[in-house]
Amino acid sequence: TKSLLPSGGVREHRTMAITTTKLRSVSQTGKLMEEEETIRQKSTSVTTTVESFSQVSRSFEIPAGECIPEFDEKPRPLAVTEGDKAVFRAKVSGNPKPNITWRRESGVPIKEGAKTFFDSINKEYVLKIENVGHEDADSYKCYASNVHGDSIYTVSLVVTESQQMDFKKMLKKRTKPVPKVEKKKVITEEEMLEILSKADKKDYERICVEYGFTDFRGLLKKLKEMKKKVETEAVKVLKVPEDKEAKVDSTVLFDTILELKDPNTKMTWYKDGEPLRTQYSLGKYELKQMGTKYNLYITNVSAKDSGTYTVEVGDKKLTATLRVRDDPLKFLTELKPIRVPERQTAVFELRLSKKVPGVVWKYKGINLRRDEKLDVSVSEDGLTHTLKVKDIRPSDTGEYSIHIGDMVSTAELFIDRIPIKFISGLKNVRVKEKGKTCLECELSSKDVILKWLKNGKEIERSPKFSTVREGKRAELIIDDAELDDSGEYSVVAMQDSDAREYVSSAVLTVEDRFATVKSGMSDVQAPTGSPAEFCVVLNDEKVDGVWLKDGKEIQSTDDVQIVKQGAVHKILIKKVGGGNEGKYTFKAKGAESEAVLAIADPPVIDPSILETLAVHPVTVKAGQTATIKIPFNGKPIPKVTWYKDGVEITEDDRTIVEKAGDHTVLILKDCVREDSGSVMLKLKSDCGTANAHLHLNVVDKPKPPQGKVEFLEHTGKCIKMKWKAPRDNGGKQVTNFIIERKIVGKKSWLKVGEVESNTTTFSTNKVEEGKAYQFRIRAVNSEGLSEPLETEEVYAGEPIEPPGIASQPQVMDVTKETATITWSPPQKDGGATIQGYIVEKRKKGSNLWVPITKDPIQDTKCKVDGLIEDTEYEFRVMAVNRAGPGHPSTASNSVIAKDPIKAPGLVHGIHVTDSSNSNISLAWEKPEHGDEPSGYILEMRAEDAKDWTKCTKIPITGTNYTVGGLQERGKYFFRIRAVNEAGVGEPIELDHGVLAMPPPAPPKFDLTAKLKNNMVVRAGTALCIHVSFMGSPPPTVTWQKDGIPTKGKEVITKGNNYSQFHITSSQRSDSGLYRIILRNDYGEAHYDIKVRVADFPRPPSNLRMLEEIPNTVTLTWDHTPDAMDDGRAHYIIMKRDASTATWFTVAERVFGNKYTVTNLLPGRKYFFRVIARNDIGDSDPLDSKEPWYISKDKAERFKINLAERPKKDWRQKPEIIAPLKNHTVCRGHDCTMSCAYLGNPRPTITWLKGDVNITGNSKCWLTTSHGVCTLFIPTCTPKDSGVYTFMIENELGKEKCSCTLTVFDKDDKKLLETMMDSFSKTKHIM
Repeated sequence: TKSLLPSGGVREHRTMAITTTKLRSVSQTGKLMEEEETIRQKSTSVTTTVESFSQVSRSFEIPAGECIPEFDEKPRPLAVTEGDKAVFRAKVSGNPKPNITWRRESGVPIKEGAKTFFDSINKEYVLKIENVGHEDADSYKCYASNVHGDSIYTVSLVVTESQQMDFKKMLKKRTKPVPKVEKKKVITEEEMLEILSKADKKDYERICVEYGFTDFRGLLKKLKEMKKKVETEAVKVLKVPEDKEAKVDSTVLFDTILELKDPNTKMTWYKDGEPLRTQYSLGKYELKQMGTKYNLYITNVSAKDSGTYTVEVGDKKLTATLRVRDDPLKFLTELKPIRVPERQTAVFELRLSKKVPGVVWKYKGINLRRDEKLDVSVSEDGLTHTLKVKDIRPSDTGEYSIHIGDMVSTAELFIDRIPIKFISGLKNVRVKEKGKTCLECELSSKDVILKWLKNGKEIERSPKFSTVREGKRAELIIDDAELDDSGEYSVVAMQDSDAREYVSSAVLTVEDRFATVKSGMSDVQAPTGSPAEFCVVLNDEKVDGVWLKDGKEIQSTDDVQIVKQGAVHKILIKKVGGGNEGKYTFKAKGAESEAVLAIADPPVIDPSILETLAVHPVTVKAGQTATIKIPFNGKPIPKVTWYKDGVEITEDDRTIVEKAGDHTVLILKDCVREDSGSVMLKLKSDCGTANAHLHLNVVDKPKPPQGKVEFLEHTGKCIKMKWKAPRDNGGKQVTNFIIERKIVGKKSWLKVGEVESNTTTFSTNKVEEGKAYQFRIRAVNSEGLSEPLETEEVYAGEPIEPPGIASQPQVMDVTKETATITWSPPQKDGGATIQGYIVEKRKKGSNLWVPITKDPIQDTKCKVDGLIEDTEYEFRVMAVNRAGPGHPSTASNSVIAKDPIKAPGLVHGIHVTDSSNSNISLAWEKPEHGDEPSGYILEMRAEDAKDWTKCTKIPITGTNYTVGGLQERGKYFFRIRAVNEAGVGEPIELDHGVLAMPPPAPPKFDLTAKLKNNMVVRAGTALCIHVSFMGSPPPTVTWQKDGIPTKGKEVITKGNNYSQFHITSSQRSDSGLYRIILRNDYGEAHYDIKVRVADFPRPPSNLRMLEEIPNTVTLTWDHTPDAMDDGRAHYIIMKRDASTATWFTVAERVFGNKYTVTNLLPGRKYFFRVIARNDIGDSDPLDSKEPWYISKDKAERFKINLAERPKKDWRQKPEIIAPLKNHTVCRGHDCTMSCAYLGNPRPTITWLKGDVNITGNSKCWLTTSHGVCTLFIPTCTPKDSGVYTFMIENELGKEKCSCTLTVFDKDDKKLLETMMDSFSKTKHIM
C-alpha cells in the first residue's frame, strides 16, 4: 500500500506474512494434591508461528546508488525449550548503512541480560536471549532503518516446557496446605482409584483414611489391574503420515502425532525398506519433534526421492508414499516494457516454473555480467531472476532479453529524460551604440544542443555575433552594437530522447551614446614666447568635439593645432603671445570643459642689490630691531619666503614679514645673540624662482666661561684654580675675567680678583684651614658681564665632617607625663670632638620632629618632660661637632604616655551558641577584673587527647568564635584566657564537653527546591526524582511505590540532606504514587509524588463496519488499552479509495469507539483506518482487512401513495446556474470540478476532455446530487491537463460550459510566475 507523506513523498508498505499452526503438549506430574488438580485441568494447546515482512519508504525519489534497507538473510522463527537460549540472526544491506534495532511486538521490553551485537565474522546482526522462560514467548521485530525507509521483519519465539521436572520450581509454586475440612465429600470407588493413580505409594494409606475407605487391600488390587491395562498400550497413534505429491526442488513434510508411554522409545525412518541416515545427509533429511508431533523434512526433492517412507515406533509401523513430478520449464511471467526516469534504477523480473541453470541476460544481443552498473540476482528458491540496471542514461535504452536454452523473453527499456532547467536564464541587457555586450545563461546539463534566435529567427554566426560554450554555461557575444540590433533574443535547448524544447528569452536595448568628461582642462600660465597646451579626456573614444576661444570656434592654423588621439582631445599653441590669452572651451555630445590661458614671467632681483648684501653684513645690538628690505620684479606676484640658517622664518610676536607687489621687508624685534646667522630670501612663482643671501650679526654680552673649574691646589694657605674661555664672545672681544668667592653656608659673594682675557688661571691665599669655599667666574666685553660659572665646594686643607649616626634610643621608663631614654655615641666623630646631642620627639604618624632642648645635651641619657597622656611618641638623637649636627638616628620604638597597666582577669559566661557536623560556635563576656583585654586565646581538646591546642594563631578580638574542621559527632572541651599588653590572664574551662553535630531536629522536606506533586515522563527516558530535606541526626530515607517498597530496578542515591530516585529507561509499569519517608529519633515525615509514564498508545482492535444509511459506513472498534489511563487519548479516522494509495483524514479527536463516515461515492471500494493518538504520538494503524463496497443503486424501500392533483407542466429547459471554473493543480494532487444546473426532465450528463467523451472513464469519478454534478480526478498527471466540457441535454434543449485544467510540477517556476501575474484577472483554485 502507498500513503502520501506530509513532505510530499510517498510511503510504501509491503507486508508478507507466513503463519503456521503447531501443537504443543503440556504435561506435569507432582507430589502435591494442589498441583495434581492443576495438571488435570491442563490440555493440549495450540501456538502460532509468525513470520512477516513489511517495508516503509520515506523518500519520493531515491538517488542513484542508494536504496531502502533489505534483508539478505532473514531471521527465522524459533521453538525453544524453557531454560535454553534463543538466538535470532539477520543479514541486512542498504545505502546509507542501516541502523538495526530489536523489539517485542507486545511492546514489553526485551528481558534484561539479552544481548544485541554485530557478528563481524559472519556479517550478521544477532539477538541472543539466555535462559528462556515462558514470559519471553512473543513475536520479535527486527527494524532496519535509514533515511530512505524502514524494513521490518517479524518472527515468533515459541517456548515449550522441559520434559524433566524442575523440583525447585515445583517447591516455589507450592502453596499453603489446604485447610482440613471436617466433612469430606463422598466420592465413588472409581474416583478414588483415579486419585491414587496419581499419588505416591507412601501416601496411599493416608489418602484412603482421609476419604473414609477402609478396604485398603482391595483398592490396591484394583489399582494394579487398572495400571496393567494402561501399560499394555505403549504407543498410541493419533495421526498417521499421509501420502505426498511434490514438485522438484520443493520441501516435503511427513508428520505424525504419537503418544508414547516411554519418551525414550526408539523411532526409526525407512525409505523403501532402507533406514534413513539423517546424520550424514547434509541437511537433506531433518527430524523434528514438537510435543507429540514428529516430523520428517525432505528438502530439495528430486525424482530419486520418490518411494515409500516408513516410521517404526515400538510395535507400530506407519507408512506413506512420496511421488515427485518434474513439470516442463515455462515462463510464469514475461518481461514487460518499462519506462524509467533518468538516473533511476530499472528492474526486469522473470519467474520460472522450476529452478534451472544456464540463465543468460542480454542487451541488444550482448551478454550482460554483474558489475557496478548491473545487478543480476536470483531468489532463494531459484525461480525468480532479476536484472537491475542502475543510474539509467539514454545509452542504456533498448531491448533487454533473458535466454534459457531456446526460450527467450524480450522487453524494451524507455527513459524519461530529466527536464532541462535554466539555473540562470537570459537577462535583459542595455548597451550603448557601437558597444559590445554578452547574453549568457547556465543550464542544468552540459549535454544539450543549443540554437540562438533573434525575434524568432535563428542567428547565423558572423563577425558581429559569436557564441561560446563552457560546460553548462552558454554565451552570445554581440560586437559593435547598432540601434537596429535591439530586439528579443532567445536560446533554445534540446536533448536526445526528448522532443521538448526549453527556451529562455531576454530583451536587448541599444541606446544612443553620450560622453562625459573623464579628465578636464586646467588654467594655464605661460611666459611670453613659450608653448602652451590644453587637454580633455572623455570616457568614450568614439565621441568627437569642437574647440572654442571666448565663444568662437577655433580651426587649426600654423600657430594653433587641434589634435585627437582616441578619447584624448588637445589644442597646442606654439608661442604664447598677447593674442592667445583668453577663455578656451571644448564641447562634445553630452560633455563640456573650459579653462583660461594667462601670460606669466619669473621673479627677478637687481644684481647690484645682491652684490651689496653679500659683501656687507647687517649688524645690530641685542634688544634692538633689525629691518631688511629687498625690492624685486615678477608677474604674477611670487610667493615670498624668508629663511634663517636654512629654516623657514614664520611670523610671531618678534618677527614680521611685509609683502608688496615689488618688494618685501623682514622685521626682527628685540634681537638676541641667537638671531645671528645666514638669512635667505626666496621668491617663487609658477614661472620660476629668485634668491637673495645676506648675513645678520647681533652683538651681545659674552657667554660664561666653560667649566668645570679644575682646582690645581687647595691647602690651608692657598687655593689655585683653572678654567676655559667662553665659546661665544657675544660678537665683541673679551677684555678680562672677574673672580668672586663665598663661604659655604653663606649667601654673600666677594670679589677676590681679576685677570686679563688671555689668562685662565687664578690663585688666592685669603683662606682658613678646614673651611669650605665656593668660587664663580665671569667674562667681560664691551657690552657687559657674562653669566657666572660656579665651582663646586672646596676645602682649605683637610675637611671636618659632621659626626656619624648615634644608636637607636631605648625607652627605659614611661609615665603619663615623662619618658626616660638612653643611647650610645656614634662610632665616627667626623674628625672633631663631639660637642653634644640633639634629642627630638614626634607623635606616632606625624612627620614633624621637635627638639626637647635648645642646647645640645652632654650626656647619653635624658628625661623627656611635657608628654600628653595616652599619646603615642617616638624619639631620635643627632650627634653635634664643630662641623655641625650629624644624621639622625633610627626612631625608637613607639610608647604611649600612660602609667603601667595590669593583666586581665578571668573570662566569664562562656557558652555554646550553635553547632553542626564540623563546626561549634562559642560566645563569652569580658573579664570583670583587671585592665581591658586586647584579645582572647581560645583552646580546645578532643575527648581522647591530653594536650590543649590553640584554635587561632593570633588572639581573637571579639567575644564569639566558630571552630571549624571538627570530626562529625566528636566530643570536644574548650577553655579561654584574656590577654593584653600586661600579659595573659588565667584560663577558664567550659564545664562540659560539646558534640560536633547540629541541634536535634525532626526531619522535614525542603519545599524551596520546587518539589513537584505530579510528574509526566515519556517511556524510554529517564525517571529522576530529587528531593532535599533537613533533620538532625540525618534521617533514613525509604522509597515506596503504591505503598510497597521499590523492587530494586531503580538506582537510589542518598546524602545527609538529599536523596535521588533514578530509573534509566522508564516503562508504563513505572507509573504510580511514589512516597518518600524520612525517619530519625525525633520524628517522621513523608511526601507523595504521582508519576505517569506516557508512551505511544497501543493500537485499537477489532474494527467492524456497517452501512446503515446509503453512501455512509459506521465504524466501531475496541478501545486502545491505554484509553482508561490516558484521558487525552483519542482517535483519528482515515479512508482510502481502493484505486489509490492516498489516505485522507475524515475526523480527528474522536474520543468514542464509534464513528460514521459520510460522503462516500457509490460504486467505489474503500479501506478504513483508525489510529490512536495521545500527547506522545500515534499508535500503529488499525486497518480494515477487506475493502467496503458502496452500492450504486438501492431498491426503493418505501412507497408513498399521494392524492391525485391537477397536472402541471414542470418541464424546464436545461440551464447551468454555476458554471465550471479554471483549475491549476500540483502534480500528484487530486482535482474536483463542480457545476450546478437545472432541468426537467432530468437531463443526461456528458463530460468531455477536448473532444473525447470521458463519462465512462474508470479513472474519473462522477457524482450527481440535488442538481450539482461533480467530476473527481485523483492523482493528477500532466496528461490530465486540457479543456474539460460539461454538457447537459433533455428533450427541451441542451447547454454546456467549459474550463481549463493545468497540472504543474513543484519546480515549474515560470508557470508559478505566470499564475501570480494573472491572479488579479483570473481566479485559480490550487
